Amino acid sequence: MTLNLTMAIIRSVPDSSDTKLRLRLSRAGVRPTRQRLTVLKALAAEQHDATAQEIYARLRRRGERVGLATVYRTLSLLSEREVVDELAHHPTETCYRLCSPGHHHHLVCSECHRVEELGSCDLEPWLDRAAGSRGFVPTSHTLEVVGLCAGCRAS
Repeated sequence: MTLNLTMAIIRSVPDSSDTKLRLRLSRAGVRPTRQRLTVLKALAAEQHDATAQEIYARLRRRGERVGLATVYRTLSLLSEREVVDELAHHPTETCYRLCSPGHHHHLVCSECHRVEELGSCDLEPWLDRAAGSRGFVPTSHTLEVVGLCAGCRAS
């Protein structure tokens, strides 16, 4: 087998992360187009979170042909379909993160932008009482605690 044919075969077999990302999109009812996968893979490669502008800049540096409007539309759709989470800690732009599926909250470091997921949620009883006393029925909630992580506090 020639080297070119071998490389073509290797490139045509999706890696497990590509397969997992395609599955997440499909489960959310999102068609896994090339551009959506490109944006999602770039976000998945982020250690913590990123803005649409940061994702766009990284994709362009890698030579990807994707427009800024496409990145924004893709991230908006993926957030709407709960494939990615939106974080509001950045003062001028929304940040995005590929998180674990299911309900959770975030601890976000204001210095290094480290994001920690809090898997359990004990807010429902308190939220039901607080909202109920005001005649309000909660249908969902998010919590983002912004502060300093242990590493940044030590610096």
